[in-house]
Amino acid sequence: MTKYTISFDTEDQPDYVPHPGRYPLVVDPIIGNTRFSKVLMDGGSNLNIMYVHTLELMGIGLNQLRPSKSPFHGVAPGRRVQPLGQIDLPVCFGTAANFRKEVLTFEVVGFQGAYHAIIGRPCYAMFMAIPSYTYLKLKIPGPRGVITVGSSFEHAYECDVECVEHAEDEALAATLDKMASEALASTHRHAGSFEPAEGIKKVPLDPNRPDDKALQVSATLDSK
Repeated sequence: MTKYTISFDTEDQPDYVPHPGRYPLVVDPIIGNTRFSKVLMDGGSNLNIMYVHTLELMGIGLNQLRPSKSPFHGVAPGRRVQPLGQIDLPVCFGTAANFRKEVLTFEVVGFQGAYHAIIGRPCYAMFMAIPSYTYLKLKIPGPRGVITVGSSFEHAYECDVECVEHAEDEALAATLDKMASEALASTHRHAGSFEPAEGIKKVPLDPNRPDDKALQVSATLDSK
C-alpha cells in the first residue's frame, strides 16, 4: 500500500482557509458497524479513546471490555482518568470502491465527551495516515489509490465550539464539587469539634487540687 505517493496540492485547497491550524481535524469513519460523524484525529495523543455513550450507541455492553492497564491524564480537564476497560474495534476509512480497515484498541472512559471518539497516534501509525491541519484533510494509502477523508470548516468550527462549551461545563462542575466538599468539611468541623477561642484561661474548680477539673473562662475575668 505504500506504492502510492501522498501529497497535498491545490486540488486539496478550499476556496478559503480561515485561521490555518486552529480548527480540529474531525473525520467520519465507520467504527464497528456504525458510521460516526464526530471523531477527532489527535496526533498529540498516544491513545485511542472511546466514550461509554458511544459504546452504547453501538450496542456493545461493558461486559465485552477487558481490563485496562493504567489510568491516564489529558482527556478530562484536571482529572486522572481510570478507564472502564479496553476493547478492540475495526475502524474503516474510505468508500466501497476504495477503503482501508484496521483493528484499533480503544480505552473506554465512563463519561461523555464532545466527540464520539478520539483517535490518536496508534491510528496514524496503523493506517500510515498523513494529516493536513491547514486543509483539514487526512490521506491514507488504500488498495486502489490514496484515500482522502476530512471535514468542512463549518463542521470543524461547530465541533470546536461544542468542545469548548463541554470543557467549560466540566470546569464549572469541578469547581462546584470542590466548593461543596469544602462546605461539607467546614460543617463537619464546626459541628463535630470544639476549638477554644483566643483569650481564655483555665480556672481549677478546687484551688487545692490544681490538676483536677478546671473551667475555661475569659482571660479578662478574675479567677475568683
